[in-house]
Amino acid sequence: MGEAVSVEEFSGAAIDRANPPIVGADPDWDGPDSRSSRPPSDPSPHYLGHRDRLRERAFRGGLGALPDYELLELFLYRTFARGDVKPTAKALLTRFGSLSGVLAASEAELRTVKGIGESAALDLRLLHEATLRVGREAVGRRTVISSWSALLAYVKVALANEPREQFRVLFLDKKNQLIADEIQNRGTVDHAPVYPREVMRRALELSSSNVILVHNHPSGDPTPSHADVEMTRQVVEAGRALKIGVHDHLVVGRDGVASFKSLGLM
Repeated sequence: MGEAVSVEEFSGAAIDRANPPIVGADPDWDGPDSRSSRPPSDPSPHYLGHRDRLRERAFRGGLGALPDYELLELFLYRTFARGDVKPTAKALLTRFGSLSGVLAASEAELRTVKGIGESAALDLRLLHEATLRVGREAVGRRTVISSWSALLAYVKVALANEPREQFRVLFLDKKNQLIADEIQNRGTVDHAPVYPREVMRRALELSSSNVILVHNHPSGDPTPSHADVEMTRQVVEAGRALKIGVHDHLVVGRDGVASFKSLGLM
């Protein structure tokens, strides 16, 4: 027998009981009519009806017209069945700096924000994973070389907000189509060890003809360091003997993506 499912969970609106949503003022109230239409003695919460009005604006104007905090607020409605989640959405954006920063945060980091418990953190991580998979599909459908803009968008979503350095390798076949995107190593805030022989060993295992190296700079600045340049040279040398090409090395930061090839560094 499976676990019992509550009415709220069955309806798709599970409440995060461990950390209920914050109830606070609503400075962006849609107008005085809805507030003044209630008598002074009405004990209803001040945010009564706000969810319906926000959904209506989303339907009428489209999701693209909503600011980030309202988009996040709408998403949190699926976790919190009732209550005012606008302060929670704004607290998330304040804590992580941007919508992409919120989605890239780990479950543990998300739960440091008041009002975010296990269920809400999981839902936000789910949204990030879905975004990554959509980006990976766009890269995988065509040769990587012909879908370069999609590749840059994908690696930025995957790595721009990572708090520690991560070294990844995109393994390509002889037609430059993606075989695999693998994390080779995770490091500290400013270093991730790279072993050129291990990169090439894995390329041989996957029958990969070419690779693209990718790593991030948690500082936000994607400018390659001297250590990055030297490491790239070593990987290129290791691949040359095996006739495995290194198409590029991408360094990802919140400020953009730097390409070694475009910078004339390889």
